[in-house]
Amino acid sequence: MRLSSWMSYESARELLADLLGVQVSKATACRVTLATGKAALVVSEQEEERLKQEAPPAPEGVGETDKQAMSGDGAFVHLVGGEWAEVKTLSIGEVSRTKRGEVCTQHLSYFSRLCDATRFEEAALVETHRRGLERASEVCAVQDGAEWLQGLTDYHRADAVRILDFAHAAEYINDIGQAVQAAGGRLPARWFQGVLHRLKHQGPARVLQHLRWLAARYPSSLMQEKLTYLQKREAHMQYPIYQAAGWPIGSGSVESANKLVVEARLKGAGMRWGRQNVNPMLVLRNGVCNRRWQETWTTARAHRHALRTQRRQAKSQQRLDSASWFLVFWGVRVYRLSHPSGAAATATTTQALAAHPTPRPRSGYSWRKPFLRRLPSTPMTPGVASAK
Repeated sequence: MRLSSWMSYESARELLADLLGVQVSKATACRVTLATGKAALVVSEQEEERLKQEAPPAPEGVGETDKQAMSGDGAFVHLVGGEWAEVKTLSIGEVSRTKRGEVCTQHLSYFSRLCDATRFEEAALVETHRRGLERASEVCAVQDGAEWLQGLTDYHRADAVRILDFAHAAEYINDIGQAVQAAGGRLPARWFQGVLHRLKHQGPARVLQHLRWLAARYPSSLMQEKLTYLQKREAHMQYPIYQAAGWPIGSGSVESANKLVVEARLKGAGMRWGRQNVNPMLVLRNGVCNRRWQETWTTARAHRHALRTQRRQAKSQQRLDSASWFLVFWGVRVYRLSHPSGAAATATTTQALAAHPTPRPRSGYSWRKPFLRRLPSTPMTPGVASAK
């Protein structure tokens, strides 16, 4: 199962045969892997429900003094039928500085699901609670400007410092520069690098003023759209302040997670996934990439064992109930036929005989007599005594 979470079922089958001499079919590898993933998914959903119902605090000593960073993003996978669906991923890491004083994010973990934004917010509670996100002294949310990411941050840590991914802001500025050139405007050779340097070290105020001037001189719908996007997120582009506080300004952790967790396994050449199989595989991918495979495997196996036990008990109880009803039914029938009494029994018997006429037994007939009688050895003529 672990091999199948890293590579295709066929590749995992071949590797098992080459290294261990274990022969399994591709269908078996697929069936067992997805069954384990479904069990692990149920365990995760049960833990989510427990956390929402009980709202327990994070484990002691987890995340209490850490500065943590959270980043969310989406990657598309190809489903059966030609549909493309977005898998959402949340990455969480500890923020620290290297010996050179550079800001870095380490001890990363990931949570991925194929679902809508609201459902993802609740499902990710399992990972944010495990990492102690609510206990962290400070948290930043570095991500692009998608609206669903703001809701994700509000749900898990509303007081987080919100940072627009610097590369994302640079992409919008580059689009504005290209729109100016398409409209016939001329920009200095190193205009783009100069604008980014000013944004990174001086903040967005003068950069946005310059971009507004360009939009007024070379008006276009595309330029206005890009400018509006940046203006709405001016408060999230205070990069000099973020760097001075020791925060990262790039969401590279979740960008790499899209490739490592999602695309490396679910976006291979020619792959098409059934929607119902995506999340079971993602649970296994999270277990492997978070270095928590043994825990994922153990809990999934325990759940499958408990489920099999419940099914066996249910089948045993069903058989017992059927046998009990069988005995009760025939016991009542035998009792009524051997002990007819009361007007109700007589009326019921009369109605039954009228609906289904059957030969009435002779007087003195007893069910204890043998069903088949033994014929005499020689025929007897009535009224004639045999002579010896």
